[in-house]
Amino acid sequence: MTTQHVKLTVNGEAREADVEPRLLLVHLLRDVFGLTGTHIGCDTSNCGACTVIVDGQSAKSCTMLALSADGAEVKTIEGMAQGATLHPLQQAFWDNHGLQCGFCTPGMIMQSSWLLERDPDPSEADIRAGISGNLCRCTGYVNIVKAVQQAAAELRGVAAADGNASIGGDGTGAAAEPAAAASQG
Repeated sequence: MTTQHVKLTVNGEAREADVEPRLLLVHLLRDVFGLTGTHIGCDTSNCGACTVIVDGQSAKSCTMLALSADGAEVKTIEGMAQGATLHPLQQAFWDNHGLQCGFCTPGMIMQSSWLLERDPDPSEADIRAGISGNLCRCTGYVNIVKAVQQAAAELRGVAAADGNASIGGDGTGAAAEPAAAASQG
């Protein structure tokens, strides 16, 4: 089959590859670029495990052709943490037990990130509506909603109930354990 050249920026890094026209973005990310944090759940755009951000928009990468991302800026779960420091959403998911099996977590975090970019102070109803396209069969969503609320407050600079504005709770922002980052693979 004939291939076409695709160039895109993934997590701030210029990437390119020759791909078959039928290759999906999720397979480009996982199989070609080795970014396995984006999960494949349903292959029908129903579960949200494959959610990434493409040019500032939430996208289900299991139904988006890789060629459609040519020239785009793509952000995956691997691009959330800054070195060993988890992104506030990742840390909040850990703090609030917003993950159990972890399969939905990367997509849920990416969707939540997109939501908080648009609404830095969402209500519980806004959060539930914002993540409604992402399925979780383990948590019942309560802890996920709490995690998004905590991250929203952190990102707005609102002090936590214990007086620390830091997600880590010790005033440093340091993660106790980078478990949410572990769900990237």
